[in-house]
Amino acid sequence: MSYLVILRHGQSQWNLENRFTGWVDIDLSEQGIREAQDAGEKLKGYKFDKAYTSDLIRAQRTLSIILDIIGQTDIPIEKDKALNERMYGDLQGLNKDELREKFGAEQVQIWRRSYDVAPPNGESLKDTAARVIPYWESKIVPDLKAGKNILVSAHGNSLRALVMYLEKLSGQEIVSIEIPTGSPKYYLLDKDLNILDKKYL
Repeated sequence: MSYLVILRHGQSQWNLENRFTGWVDIDLSEQGIREAQDAGEKLKGYKFDKAYTSDLIRAQRTLSIILDIIGQTDIPIEKDKALNERMYGDLQGLNKDELREKFGAEQVQIWRRSYDVAPPNGESLKDTAARVIPYWESKIVPDLKAGKNILVSAHGNSLRALVMYLEKLSGQEIVSIEIPTGSPKYYLLDKDLNILDKKYL
């Protein structure tokens, strides 16, 4: 058996400003730093063998804060853009409320939460899953099957893609799933990576 903890980074400055962030490399807000610290407190007592994170500073900094608090800064860390947030294309940097006024709330919700509809020049969740899942299978699965405990610090949509795959959810079911910032989600897995237990810590 092994366990996997996945975590969406703490609030970023653009989360605070209600902007689509995507691949723009925006740092944590003050609240985001506190959320990362709180996550670290929740993870005291858990021992990790390796951590994975994205190519973006908000996820990396969240991970760094957590590892410092739990005293595990010496574990191997792998960073890869495969775990990056959805690329929001033309929406990146734009305010969500202003976009709702311009395009309507329903259209903005489709861009944000649908499975296979991409924003202009961006990725859908289906597109995001197409890079997250092969990375999961090639990199993280072998570690878990070797009995290693893994921590993943990433983003709302890269983690939604992973949760959909792990929990065998449909494209329709994943639409309603929200991944909160700074809240570690724990999975206890058997040797075949079946879920024995799952919970937010």
